[in-house]
Amino acid sequence: MRLGKWVGLLALGVAIYLLWEIRQVLLLLFAAVVIATVLNRMVRVLRRGGIKRGFAIAITIALLMLIVFGLFAIILPRFIDQLQNLSGLLPAAIERLGTIYDWFQSRIPGMALGENQGVDRLFDQAQALISSTVGNFFTILNSSINVVVNLFLVLAATIMLLVNPGSYRRTFITAFPAFYRDRVHDILNQCEHSLVGWFQGTLAGMVTIGTLSYIGLLILGVPLPLVNAILAGLLEIIPNIGPVISAVPPILLGLLDAPWKGFAVLILYFLIQQFESLALMPILMKQTVSLMPLFTLLSVVIFAALFGFLGLFLAVPLLIVVQIWLQEVLIKDVMDTWQAPSSPPHRDQVQPRSAGFNDSAP
Repeated sequence: MRLGKWVGLLALGVAIYLLWEIRQVLLLLFAAVVIATVLNRMVRVLRRGGIKRGFAIAITIALLMLIVFGLFAIILPRFIDQLQNLSGLLPAAIERLGTIYDWFQSRIPGMALGENQGVDRLFDQAQALISSTVGNFFTILNSSINVVVNLFLVLAATIMLLVNPGSYRRTFITAFPAFYRDRVHDILNQCEHSLVGWFQGTLAGMVTIGTLSYIGLLILGVPLPLVNAILAGLLEIIPNIGPVISAVPPILLGLLDAPWKGFAVLILYFLIQQFESLALMPILMKQTVSLMPLFTLLSVVIFAALFGFLGLFLAVPLLIVVQIWLQEVLIKDVMDTWQAPSSPPHRDQVQPRSAGFNDSAP
């Protein structure tokens, strides 16, 4: 028995080590599962119209490719052109921001800013970082063959999962004991429903935020409105952190053009984010699970630290799946049904109330 326990512990350690070593592949597979889950919902809609599954899959993939390549053909040339202009303007914008800071420093009486060298170092470091990034941008872009390979891997895995999702689902369910397989089936349905709702809400939010940002930047006359609007829409997939990052380039460009434009862009992005958090997201995210803001922020930071750039974009769907499994398995199936061992109470003791969760409690 002791030897068997040591062998089992060693096997568990080896399995955890191997899973950690292939974590990037597992994340790519998870991304393919999310995309296939969303596309499978569209396939089901087409099948309700009397279209066979093979034709429905072909139509879904063809529409997806048409939309993606159409957007790339229309937007990509202007995006690359404006991105090149942005890379050339950002160092000058940093210098302009430093000039504004020096002006404030000379106008404020006393030693409020006189001894503060941290901001000066921050400006110098930011300018050096942007210059270095701009200088190496196209080198990094040309050498990133890994990204292309990963995209093809996700695309191939998505098509395989979409062609016959039932067999993969049954294979996953058979890894659980027979008495628990129906329960796993229900949990997977909840995950699918929540992931589809999250994707639909996020996509609508990205389009809405990108459009509002483009219109606002055009009205304010900020340079390069298209590239900044696209960045605002794309970074919307990263909660809390993405909107803050997307606001930095247009603010700097506004300051480069005129100081008041920088503050106007700051107010514009603040109003857009308030509209998103108070009105847009509560409506769009009705079909997904309720995620606490603190847990969402922590998940973004933790998954980015553990898994890098890919974990940053997959943090929210990973959190959705983990939260559903913890809530359904750990809380409902284990903790809620866990009873204290029965023991005869002392005659002077009062029988305590049950410590289980009350479904009607908040």
